[in-house]
Amino acid sequence: MGKRNIAVIGAGIAGLACARTLMQGGHNVTVFERSTHVGGRVASRETPFGSFDHGAQYFTIRDPRFEQAIATTRGSCKPWSANAVRVLDPHGRVAEAALPTREAHWVGVPSMRSLPERWAEPLAAADRLVLQTRVTRIERDAIDAKRWQLQTSGPEDSVHVYSGFDHVLVATHHAVTSAILLESKATALLQQISGVEVSPCWTLMLTFPQAMQATLGHLGPQWNAALSTHHRVAWLARESSKPGRAPIERWTVQASATWSEEHLEDDAPRVQAKLLKAFAEITGILTEPDDAHVHRWRWAKTRTPLGRSHLWDRKSGIGVCGDWCLGHRVEDAFVSGLELALHVHKG
Repeated sequence: MGKRNIAVIGAGIAGLACARTLMQGGHNVTVFERSTHVGGRVASRETPFGSFDHGAQYFTIRDPRFEQAIATTRGSCKPWSANAVRVLDPHGRVAEAALPTREAHWVGVPSMRSLPERWAEPLAAADRLVLQTRVTRIERDAIDAKRWQLQTSGPEDSVHVYSGFDHVLVATHHAVTSAILLESKATALLQQISGVEVSPCWTLMLTFPQAMQATLGHLGPQWNAALSTHHRVAWLARESSKPGRAPIERWTVQASATWSEEHLEDDAPRVQAKLLKAFAEITGILTEPDDAHVHRWRWAKTRTPLGRSHLWDRKSGIGVCGDWCLGHRVEDAFVSGLELALHVHKG
């Protein structure tokens, strides 16, 4: 079918994998991202004490295609010796059991966002990355009815129309994808994703500069990461243990899906206090942090995936991808975006 003009909505891992593949196939690709930066939940928050990977904590590599993609950006990520354990507290007592180390834990360097930023470089260099732009509607092009145009909202509620697209590929989380498809009357695709369920996640970020003066150089347990059965907390990680990070003691605490759902609309100070209490119970760190923040991810961990890597309606030229199609791992997002791009490229 030759070179085509393609819009990709969303610059997370799925959107970037999709866009990169289509660019390499010779197509004109423009990526639209509502945030100020790329990466989606492969995200990092910068603070005066160092960064926090407050979304995806690490990624694993199982698919050879993902391994090949990571190999091309090896300087942007390194394996992390997480020294992870499983923390059990069925009766209010904490026990630790080492997790099997069957596969490497990889992290972006110097932060998780480094990997998507590296992948986005060709798009930015070609002026094909449009940030701070929310796509509100897909509709037929006002000039050429065989093509598509996008209604968008930008900074300070500015409105703009981008037109002339042969295909539109939606690579956002399922709730935003559903809203776009609903507004665009793409009912066939909308019905197919109606069964997807994704849980939220509250994340707590803590800083303990005083640990630099401690004898061991850190506070609390000897492990650097843990899966937890505490009713409030599912995961904890010592950010400063990751390669390329600042040495100041920092912890990321991610709440369980059930607790996050129950407290989704709680105010931030209340959530912070409850998660800080759980953190102290699990780690034994009773020292008050010098700095603490929480972040709410409304859509984080897929409970019920689509069950296939992507959706592609060749007749309309609209496609859908995202980690939630397969699961919630970083690699799931990559595979979803890649396979949609390959399908579109074949025509």
